[in-house]
Amino acid sequence: MSTLTALRPSAQRTGTSRATQPRREKGRLHPIVWVFAVLVMGFSLVPFYWLVSTSLKKGPSLGQGELFPSQPTLDNYLSVFGNGDFLLALRNSVIIAVVTTLVALVFASFAAYALARLKMRRKALVLTLVLSVTTFPAIAIAAPMFAIWREIGLYDTLLGLIIPKLTFALPLAIYTLTSFFRDIPRELEESAYVDGATPFQAFRRVILPLAIPGLATTAILVFISVWNEFLLAVTLTSSPAARPVPVAIAFFNGMSEFDVPLGRISAASVIVTIPLVVLVLICQKRIVAGMTAGAVKG
Repeated sequence: MSTLTALRPSAQRTGTSRATQPRREKGRLHPIVWVFAVLVMGFSLVPFYWLVSTSLKKGPSLGQGELFPSQPTLDNYLSVFGNGDFLLALRNSVIIAVVTTLVALVFASFAAYALARLKMRRKALVLTLVLSVTTFPAIAIAAPMFAIWREIGLYDTLLGLIIPKLTFALPLAIYTLTSFFRDIPRELEESAYVDGATPFQAFRRVILPLAIPGLATTAILVFISVWNEFLLAVTLTSSPAARPVPVAIAFFNGMSEFDVPLGRISAASVIVTIPLVVLVLICQKRIVAGMTAGAVKG
């Protein structure tokens, strides 16, 4: 009896240590996962580093292919900020991207809520048709829209760029927001109805606050797609008054006909990328919450 009694604590300690061992190792990642993550980060950051490195070079050093600039300079950035056409294009891009994103979120929230909540036949077909607009090639409508815009006076205007960009941004926003609205329990709306709220009040005071992660994720996706769009922007503009940043960078000129201002183009590309990076860093918690919303139920 004494031997069994003496062995029980040790067995219990052994069982306890074995039981707690998986819990301690549960949060640890395998080294292969870390190696893979480092490789992916390197693959993603090396091009951006090369862009920054090129923007700090000038003259003969641009063609030497140095990994680290031997004589870094900010002359390219000063030249870009001293270019009035680039600053005007930067303002145009901000206006176009912000207005398109806000309008897309407003209309997409109503459409997505209807697709997620209303009982209607062939709802999946409607959502498929909406999403198919995003796969339509922009080059197919560029030439007809060029002719129509010139006739009605929208050519080379900010409104003439917002409308076609909204055409492609709105279906993406509707498709993304529909999944978020589907994951919100219907009982919350029913409780609001019991308290005397109208359908619009329930949507505004109950549904929208719960869908903020989804709205943030959708806003980031729409903003990035509008900010980087080039084909429609270069087709529907002809002067610096309405050109956005991607088109303005394409029109950078060198000292001669055969000179490519690689340093200034790199500096302008870095400046254009910074707003997107800052926006993602500010909204990263909302984006992660939005991307994982609905992934685990129950």
